[in-house]
Amino acid sequence: MSVTIIFKIAALGIVVAVLSQILKHSGREEQAFLLSLAGLIIVLFWIVPCISELFTTMETLFRM
Repeated sequence: MSVTIIFKIAALGIVVAVLSQILKHSGREEQAFLLSLAGLIIVLFWIVPCISELFTTMETLFRM
């Protein structure tokens, strides 16, 4: 796992937060919610392979 995934998540979080605030102030709460949900799904797609790799590593570690 590299550190770049942390920076990607942070950058996406900042972008989603700014866009969500803009949408909320313009009266589009539904779109702001969908934007937040889409950001969460994108982050989950980035994180799931790392978690899978972690479980595989833990399995091989305890198998020794």
